[in-house]
Amino acid sequence: MIDKGAANLLANCAGIRKRDRLLIVHEEPGLGYYDDEILCAILRAAQVIGAHVTVKQVPFIPRPTEMPADVGALMQSADQTVFLARIGDQLRFCDIASYGRMAVCYALDAEMLSSPYGTADHRAFIELKTALNRMLANARSVHVTCPCGTDFHGPGAGTAKPLADVGIKRFPLSVFTPIPAARYSGKVALPGFLVGTGSMYYEPYALEYEGALSVSFEAGRITRFQGSAAAVRAAEQHYQMVASRLGIDRDFVHSWHAGIHPGCEISGVVSDSYERWSGAAFGNPRLLHFHTCGAYAPGEISWNVVDPTITVDDIPVWQDGVLRPQLVPGGEEILARYPDIAPLFDAPKRNIGL
Repeated sequence: MIDKGAANLLANCAGIRKRDRLLIVHEEPGLGYYDDEILCAILRAAQVIGAHVTVKQVPFIPRPTEMPADVGALMQSADQTVFLARIGDQLRFCDIASYGRMAVCYALDAEMLSSPYGTADHRAFIELKTALNRMLANARSVHVTCPCGTDFHGPGAGTAKPLADVGIKRFPLSVFTPIPAARYSGKVALPGFLVGTGSMYYEPYALEYEGALSVSFEAGRITRFQGSAAAVRAAEQHYQMVASRLGIDRDFVHSWHAGIHPGCEISGVVSDSYERWSGAAFGNPRLLHFHTCGAYAPGEISWNVVDPTITVDDIPVWQDGVLRPQLVPGGEEILARYPDIAPLFDAPKRNIGL
């Protein structure tokens, strides 16, 4: 029996049809990021569709700068490439269009793929993202708060140069296009850790700290960390370590966006694997994250805001981590066209590993 999530990925996201040449790029087994069963599920779905499939195994590369030549050659000869490998995510902000059409799967195991996160119609979230992008671009003001003290604000994306989106298709589609932080200022309350962005991997990839910690920024620049002395000292040292090691701008705050997929759910806790958490949890509307440390997308350290309220021109589109698509212009029509997603927004998944 074909897995509904795998069919959703191949048909509704990647656009795979009978006789298409599909390349699946996957990490070598045993690395603990993707499980082996998800590859099998996608292969079975491709067989049912009637696609011609090539499978390419790749190693994990902590700091890739370009697509390996052998992978790039296979991609150029395929109609579509699906990545079950971190390198697709790591190069998502690079100009990789010359390699052809591609999608990265952010469902990391067969359980996530077959859950509502993977099975909810991908086309609905394409439309929702477009509607949110339009609303945020046209906004006069955006104000973000959270129960722990986050409070920042700025104009809609249309009042500054919009950011280019990633050069890949995301599956499941779970965030809107990043909003530039250059005209935003305020304070972000951090949830007990700092973690990488999935761009480059370094050790330690995450910093856990004790006590309260927040960070203030102005016009896209960090101004100071505040909180317990030990937490402030640890955060400053972590930022200095990452910036020095990679030769990047320590205090740059690049952009931010929030999760839009109420089916996104994380089993276990964040400390089980910060790498997997940072690569999968961000799609839940309970999380908003910033790209910081590095004057480029996505930077190398993310700030995570838990249960944000995002008010767009006085309309609380997110309320304490709950996204209300009916408040987005065109949202009611999207829910009507895709009735299977309405129950997800009525009863969103709350488990984000925290």
